[in-house]
Amino acid sequence: MTMSPGSTAVFQIPDQGVTAAGCSSGWCEVAAAVTEPGAITAVALVGLLALLAFTYVRDAEAACRRERRRVLDERDAFETFADRVAEMDTVSAATDSTPAGVPAGALRGIGRAEGGGHPGGTSGGGDVTLRRVMTAYDDTVLSLPHYREEYDETATESLAAELGPDTTTALATDGGLSSGAQSALVDRSRRAADARTRLAEAIEEEIDELADRETTLSGIDRSRRRLLGHLEGIRSGNEADAALDVWNRLSDLEDECDRLAADRQRSLDDPPMSAGASIEETEKAFYAYLYDRTDGPRYPVLAQAAELAESVRADKDRVATRIAGDR
Repeated sequence: MTMSPGSTAVFQIPDQGVTAAGCSSGWCEVAAAVTEPGAITAVALVGLLALLAFTYVRDAEAACRRERRRVLDERDAFETFADRVAEMDTVSAATDSTPAGVPAGALRGIGRAEGGGHPGGTSGGGDVTLRRVMTAYDDTVLSLPHYREEYDETATESLAAELGPDTTTALATDGGLSSGAQSALVDRSRRAADARTRLAEAIEEEIDELADRETTLSGIDRSRRRLLGHLEGIRSGNEADAALDVWNRLSDLEDECDRLAADRQRSLDDPPMSAGASIEETEKAFYAYLYDRTDGPRYPVLAQAAELAESVRADKDRVATRIAGDR
């Protein structure tokens, strides 16, 4: 039974009479808590009624939302890049790499898309198509605010990392955007976009779970505060009995924290998706990807459940000490 602060209702509790032969389990457990060396000696409950902030979970949810937005931006950028490449004119593949072909090293300069990196001038047709491809990549994927800062790669390095090193090799050895290179670029760009769609969906699933876990944690915390508020409002001869009932109910809330943590642990063992090629292949890599770069813990729900459980145990110690003082 959850009571509002100040309620005068009396808690219904089981028989807790102390006999010469022994005591009920409830009173024995309370007595054990009071005599523990680490038991808190203060009896005042004032200040314990403040709602916990659940900062870990809320910060994690905010971080996931930011990451999901960035992933969707990358998806849109790759889709746009694929569309632009698909509309480009192609050139015939060079029969050899010199002199008609473009050496792979030439892409390093083109990838920067600076100064002469834009179409124009007296360059040959193949060189122009190369520049158009790299300019399109620079205008789409590399134009994302977070992309250059996070990955710190040149356009060529990024293109090779995202779409495969053979794509840049094909562009170089073919002497420009051949039909084969065009097909590969478009196909792999769309696959990169699809992969980010799946990743965004997995992050959304994690956001939903974080919200559900926060709701459960908040419910436990509200119950904790109501129990303590009710106990503070009792001014009658039944204070010891009411305090024991509160202690027992706090024990139930502690069990709820443990169950939530165990359930979350099962979720961690079965993430919404496995790590991709760009994410370090370690245990629970999906969560490392989401939370390793944040200021909070990698496992925010477990950390928050542990923090709440610790608060509940501290409340139980204070209530147990109060019971001992009332008897």
